[in-house]
Amino acid sequence: MRLDNSRESRNIEDRRGQRVRLGGRGKIGIGTIVLALVAMYFGIDPNIVLQNAAGPEQSYTTTTDEALPETPETRFVSRVLADTEDSWDTLFQKKGWGQYQPPKLVLFNGATPTACGMGQSAMGPFYCPGDSKVYLDVSFFQQMAQELDSPGDFAQAYVIAHEVAHHVQHLLGITDQVEQARRRNGASANELSVRTELQADCFAGVWAQHSNTQRNTLEDGDIEEGLNAAAAIGDDRLQKQSQGYVVPDSFTHGSSAQRVRWFKRGFEAGEPGQCDTFNATSL
Repeated sequence: MRLDNSRESRNIEDRRGQRVRLGGRGKIGIGTIVLALVAMYFGIDPNIVLQNAAGPEQSYTTTTDEALPETPETRFVSRVLADTEDSWDTLFQKKGWGQYQPPKLVLFNGATPTACGMGQSAMGPFYCPGDSKVYLDVSFFQQMAQELDSPGDFAQAYVIAHEVAHHVQHLLGITDQVEQARRRNGASANELSVRTELQADCFAGVWAQHSNTQRNTLEDGDIEEGLNAAAAIGDDRLQKQSQGYVVPDSFTHGSSAQRVRWFKRGFEAGEPGQCDTFNATSL
């Protein structure tokens, strides 16, 4: 991506020098369960999350070591975040959705407290609607390259754009509507989760198209990197890698083919209205 001369976001919260010591356990809240589902998405036993995270009543102490210096990776994250801010600000104005309120992006190592429970690096990047923050341990980028075979700067940007897309869903009221639907019909929880995640993939594609149109940010091979990353984190591929077989009824994020299809749809259309996964008869 061509971001070397781009601005950096002011909405970065750097907690990389912060260490968290977990204390007594409280109740396991809904936020913790959501993060457990995210862990499932990365092929991790969700019990790891449920055993090490306890909802709002969990006690913990934090200590802050010397601030860690910026790195090329953290500067890249800041520039990608700024680019999503510029794109979504333009789109919100164009659509008459009001003023875009960008999320904070929290950089951390190991573990960090969130409004959705204790966040841990093993969960991968995630968005917490309770505090409107994206959480990222940049070591995940190394995992993408080495374990998921998804190297490249645009693959990394896609991950950030996908989590920012969840923030857009939150701002538009989609997240609340999905939660209400889940409460009315718990049996549809997985399907609603898949449709939510695929819409976020589509929104990430919309961002990529607008970013390139407005600022000429894409280079040859970038979209292929994004499509490869989308395929690499499909539920079917992750389940096959982690347990050797696929259980479609347990999908929470969509298959590789579905994730690729909706990212491409968003990129080719450049229009959020084309990302209505909830009314799509076929995913």
